[in-house]
Amino acid sequence: MKILDKYIIRKFLGTFFFSLTLIIVIAIVFDISEKLDDFIERKAPIRAIIFDYYLNFIPYFADLFAPLFIFISVIYFTARMAANTEIVAILNSGISFRRMLFPYFLSAGILAALSFYFNGWVIPHSNKVKLEFENTYIKNPVEFKDRNLHRQISPGVFMYLESYNNSENIGYRFSLEKIENKKRVWFLASDRILWDSTESKWRIENYYTRGVDGFNEYLRSGKSLDTVLPISPADFKRRLNIIQAMDTPALNEFIKEERLSGSGNVNAYLVAKFRRISVPFSTFILMLIGVSLSSRKVRGGIGAQLGLGITISFAYILFMQIADTFAINGSIPPLLAVWTPNIVFAGIAVALLRNAPK
Repeated sequence: MKILDKYIIRKFLGTFFFSLTLIIVIAIVFDISEKLDDFIERKAPIRAIIFDYYLNFIPYFADLFAPLFIFISVIYFTARMAANTEIVAILNSGISFRRMLFPYFLSAGILAALSFYFNGWVIPHSNKVKLEFENTYIKNPVEFKDRNLHRQISPGVFMYLESYNNSENIGYRFSLEKIENKKRVWFLASDRILWDSTESKWRIENYYTRGVDGFNEYLRSGKSLDTVLPISPADFKRRLNIIQAMDTPALNEFIKEERLSGSGNVNAYLVAKFRRISVPFSTFILMLIGVSLSSRKVRGGIGAQLGLGITISFAYILFMQIADTFAINGSIPPLLAVWTPNIVFAGIAVALLRNAPK
């Protein structure tokens, strides 16, 4: 690499990590002031606050705001180079604008690779510790509010539950049915189902079963029946953000299980999965937009360029949130929703790049 490449890479990465460190420190200060009452009220240990929560809060927060600060960092240091006539000198020395982009792409590639690796494997494990702390010392216990729950618990076996009380681990109006060749061959209905924590089994109360044995149909009933089912009380206490604590292989397996069970949250899980790939890729798009906007020297300093850059970055984030909402509601496929902001802003990046100084 040439001296110029090392100079731009140092500017890029140095500005990014410095600005990201500042915002993390500010975020921690505000978070402490917001949650201090919870820490005191629930008697959270100082060691747990520091090592379990805030030590794992840093990578989560850094990854959350990394694309935004990549964009702002590129605009800031490139605009300063343009204001100091450095870019004019670079282009006048015979280096083309495309060649000047090489260290930008290299720096963006480093950050994109880090984002992809941390998003898929490192951050989920740190989030697991962070979420356990939040569930213990910050958030209230999960209250299961869904009604008329339908779920496939194994191939051809379907469960129905009218309601569930997760404070007492009791489900009401419980039924099971087995389907073979599109016909119901066995059915169980009961008044309620209780979790026996000592035996780790479910107890079905006031039940009756109906089945088919050859050409004969039978009907049986009883007061109590102990059984093992592929569900547990933990399934009714699961928060939607549990996927934040799953690495990519675990998330893929979880999505398969949720599809099998007929969960209504599959689209939200798919959005989170595809986001782990699209966000690192957005590093290159935002970098191109930032360079194209800020590489021209303008009167009045870099304030206008920073303002325009921040406006575009917030427009990108807003676009992502809207697309995610449509995907979760089932209006558009999750893969298309996740990649649409990147496709649209890639077009903007190409248009701006054509008008950049050559």
